[in-house]
Amino acid sequence: MSRVLAIRHHVEDSPGLIGEGFAARGYGVEVAMMDAHHPTPDLTGYDALVILGSTHAVYDPAIERAWLGREMDLIARAQQWAVPVLGICFGAQALCRFHGGQVSASDEPEVGWYEVEPVAESPLEAGPWFEYHFDRCTLPPAAQPWATTPAAVQAFVVGADMGVQFHPEIDDAQLAQWLAGGDEGVRAAGRDPVELVERTRRETPAARGRAQRLVDLFLAHAASRRA
Repeated sequence: MSRVLAIRHHVEDSPGLIGEGFAARGYGVEVAMMDAHHPTPDLTGYDALVILGSTHAVYDPAIERAWLGREMDLIARAQQWAVPVLGICFGAQALCRFHGGQVSASDEPEVGWYEVEPVAESPLEAGPWFEYHFDRCTLPPAAQPWATTPAAVQAFVVGADMGVQFHPEIDDAQLAQWLAGGDEGVRAAGRDPVELVERTRRETPAARGRAQRLVDLFLAHAASRRA
């Protein structure tokens, strides 16, 4: 059986709808924690790596010292072993930095459900996709943008890797868990947490289909790079 390793940075995070997509395609999905208190996960035997979001910023010096350097080493190992990486939100920002791009605070945070604009002939769907971020990527020269909004790059590929600024893994149950741990970011963005969870509940069935097609897109892109 093919295997995918999903890296999370908080106990309330899970690969969610993206994990379902991999499982439906015959992958065993395993989850490991990456933080200051856990050792770096072993990538041996995995066929893909998923890096989930975080409340932290990739340019926070304390996070860089505590564990981000080890996460970058894990991405480097994935490159050496030809293991494609799907980075989600913080994971996309880590990929951007690893490949030579920059990440900075955004002038326009995005929280809620947004349509994205696919670039040129990008195969990415417009959405809506769930957003919850306060930073933005400046892509390295080697990266190809696949989607944007006025506020930020929303999807890109570089080598066999894919980064998405939005959260294709989210459903209403996971969002409720996030907000139970603190909803300050949602309120600061002018969103009502109860309404946002309810909107997410209504969006989840369609989001599940989009997440599965995103998994197909990621796997097809990785396979084309291997070929």
